[in-house]
Amino acid sequence: MLRTFADRTAYACLLVAAALAFALAFLIVADVTGRSLFNSPVQGTPELVSSTLVVICFLQAPYAIRSGGMISVDFLSSKASPALQALMAGVAAVVGAAFLLFIVWGSVEPTLHAWESGEYEGEGALHVPVWPVRTVLIVGCLLGAVSYLLLAADNLGAALRGEGPPPPPRLGADDQPISQI
Repeated sequence: MLRTFADRTAYACLLVAAALAFALAFLIVADVTGRSLFNSPVQGTPELVSSTLVVICFLQAPYAIRSGGMISVDFLSSKASPALQALMAGVAAVVGAAFLLFIVWGSVEPTLHAWESGEYEGEGALHVPVWPVRTVLIVGCLLGAVSYLLLAADNLGAALRGEGPPPPPRLGADDQPISQI
């Protein structure tokens, strides 16, 4: 049940991130066109772009982790036995989860402050509130940590059975309907 929730949530976050990236492309084109042709850029574009890029990155993290898309260096592990590879992958996933949980721990207080104080970014025509970005950072890191812990459980279980690392789940693959993710 937790795996199904993590898979569906990771895929939904990916879809939201893709939609935001698509919308951001139109905003940037409108800003450049307005700046070049009419000497009138879209107000607040730098603030919206910087905030949206952070949101996109942290919304994509759970999917990248669950689908096995995170960068990994296999220089040492490729020379190890399959069981040792699984053990190393499990330990790396625990470290990844710890790292994301440290980010959450360090972000809670600033996020609460942003909620309470109405903190915003940008001067001039557009003030972008900071709390949505900080909240997505926390949610994305929590979902990423859950994904890493599931990956750690899979790999450590495989190592205990003497097997190699299990393949990552296929999230939203062409041969699998989205409703079954």
